Amino acid sequence: MTGPADRPEPSGHPECPAHPGHPECPAHPGHLECPAHPGPPGPTTVLVIAKEPVAGRVKTRLTPPYTPAEAAQLAEAALYDTLQAVRAMPARRRVVVLDGRPGSWLPAGFDVRQQCDGGLDERLAAAFAGSAGPTLLIGMDTPQVTPQLLAPALDFGAWDDCDAWFGPAEDGGFWALGLAAPDPRLLRGVPMSTVRTGAAQRARLTAAGLRVRDLPPLRDVDTADDAERVAAAAPAGRFAATLARLTPVTGR
Repeated sequence: MTGPADRPEPSGHPECPAHPGHPECPAHPGHLECPAHPGPPGPTTVLVIAKEPVAGRVKTRLTPPYTPAEAAQLAEAALYDTLQAVRAMPARRRVVVLDGRPGSWLPAGFDVRQQCDGGLDERLAAAFAGSAGPTLLIGMDTPQVTPQLLAPALDFGAWDDCDAWFGPAEDGGFWALGLAAPDPRLLRGVPMSTVRTGAAQRARLTAAGLRVRDLPPLRDVDTADDAERVAAAAPAGRFAATLARLTPVTGR
């Protein structure tokens, strides 16, 4: 039996009333999926490209005002919230494409694949190359993502008259990219980490003749200001709770 101390920590998303600690599920009308009541698998594989939340290797632009260890805690919380949103949606397969080693933040139901070497465009291209059939890739920098935001690209009719899904980021990048037929050539050579990255990636899709649908724009967590804004947008998540208990160190 599972007692209160054994239950998963709240995800910030609705819970299954029959299984506290899990997202709501199809066994209860209108609810999302929980492991005890798995819904039918969706048509889409979901890839989460992520970096192991190790101090000094993640979210370095948060330091200062946060210490490297605190930045790593925020990164882990962001990754946790992202995975919980993905876990709550129907998917053919869920994969963390990881730079590093999996840890306690990894929930059940996810496979792990190691990232390849090279620039970000090569790593994203390789992630798609390792997937067959409709595939949606998202990052770990938007913990405010919800099942409702992901739903248009993951529902059973997501690929009707659609070849690609694109989620722009407010900093000019993108937080989500979906391809009905994964083709790594659609990503290789796209300039990454610039204010034109999103526009260049979307232009690559349309130049290839793909029918593109858009997801809502989201803010990436890069700076302390980003962190405050994202936490305010998703106050019930682990990211917001983690940020609330951390005290920025100034004067560094």
